[in-house]
Amino acid sequence: MLDFVFAVDDSVTWHMMNLLKNKSHYSFLKFLGPKQISNIQNYGAGIYYNTLVPFHGRMIKYGVIGTKFLIEDLLHWKTLYVAGRLQKPVKILTQNENGKLQAALVSNLKSAVTAAFLMLPESFCEEDLYMQIAGLSYSGDFRMIIGEDGLKVQNIVKPNVPHFQKLYANILQDCPQVVYKHQLGRLEIDKSPEGQFTQLMALPRTLQQKITALVDPPGKNRDVEEILLQVAHDPDCGLVVRQGISGIVRSSSLVQSAKTILTAGLKKSMTYSMRKMYKMMKGWHLN
Repeated sequence: MLDFVFAVDDSVTWHMMNLLKNKSHYSFLKFLGPKQISNIQNYGAGIYYNTLVPFHGRMIKYGVIGTKFLIEDLLHWKTLYVAGRLQKPVKILTQNENGKLQAALVSNLKSAVTAAFLMLPESFCEEDLYMQIAGLSYSGDFRMIIGEDGLKVQNIVKPNVPHFQKLYANILQDCPQVVYKHQLGRLEIDKSPEGQFTQLMALPRTLQQKITALVDPPGKNRDVEEILLQVAHDPDCGLVVRQGISGIVRSSSLVQSAKTILTAGLKKSMTYSMRKMYKMMKGWHLN
């Protein structure tokens, strides 16, 4: 199923226009009107999905997210839901001249590389890096246990390595903490406490907050910089980062999945879930 995401400046107006043109795409929520639909959109990951929509002989789903909410997620990983999708190769069909959004898109890619570095060994191949990056937004997602193909990350990366290379080449070449041996397809990074501290300080704000909450005992209220310095010296630094990411993804994926029952309606939700289960079982069979 083809997946579209529309970033819009005014969600209420967008839904109002779409209800006039494509009312059948919506569940029973269409009777609540565009304002209430926009209010529901703002819960969880801040995106409203219409799914299992017939379009030119195939099925599509499309999500609507406010531009401001999207920029927040790209910069700070507030939910890592749409930001996670945009860490993988996608086709941008059209984009207006929004400098803040363009800068946020690049920042999101840099953050993905930084987080992946912290979870990887000192030396690794390009495919290992892209597997880590592609897996960020699935870390902690309960659907990876029930409802998603266990090989999903591998299936995203392996056929698309050239697209990942194109997406991340400039970032890797400009990164002072990595030796990028492009011809060999290998990378080496600085795993010293000083190197890891620099990377931790560059992580998105929400992830830093999650890491701080994991490490700092309640009531101590130490400075974020002090806590991240402690994590940088921890042999399990990568594991702490992964747990922080899982904390972000877990909560947003739970709320978004619950919201899907409303936005898709019971019948479509059941059909969509059955398709996911079939793909998951097919992955088990191939294993």
